[in-house]
Amino acid sequence: MRVIRILLPTLLLAACSQPAPPAADGAAPATSPPAATATPSEDAPVAGLSPDAVDATAPPAATDPLPAAEPASAAAAAEDIDADTDGDVRQRIERLLGDAPRYEAVFTALKKGVAAHDAKAVAALALYPVNVNVGGKKRKVADAATFEREYDRIITADIAKTIAAQTFEGVFVNGQGVMLGNGQIWINGVCPANDCSQAKVGIVTVQD
Repeated sequence: MRVIRILLPTLLLAACSQPAPPAADGAAPATSPPAATATPSEDAPVAGLSPDAVDATAPPAATDPLPAAEPASAAAAAEDIDADTDGDVRQRIERLLGDAPRYEAVFTALKKGVAAHDAKAVAALALYPVNVNVGGKKRKVADAATFEREYDRIITADIAKTIAAQTFEGVFVNGQGVMLGNGQIWINGVCPANDCSQAKVGIVTVQD
């Protein structure tokens, strides 16, 4: 009994110094979490660059084109175009038909007469017998009196609109004369008795 009493305190002391038992199966080891790795924010400036610095690897930003020169005024541009076209029309008439001012005079008188619905003035501009092909009826009008009497059937509303819209600068010119619109009116010169020094210029065809 004496031996047991002596050994008992030694055994108790040994038991107290044993390591703790392992954790139960399935339990996570009690370890401290790893330190978080710092990630730079997308908006954070790159080290060594200010937030306003330009990335040298990025493509250059598009730049606004240089402002175009101020165009000339519309009125000035129109005057230039008209001047050039005026010369072209008159030159073509002189080259192909002869006296350009006489053709322009007939054109101007026709525009004025149609605008005023002046049948007598328009009838005076035709060279008789004048060719008329309106409403599917082709004929020759023999004289100014007949033209004046039948004015509204010859110069129809559509033909009158074509004449009103036509400019002298925009007429078509060839060896057959000066054409208004799409051929509604033709103005040409006629030489009486084969004497072109006395040529008359006037309306030779009206058609729709």
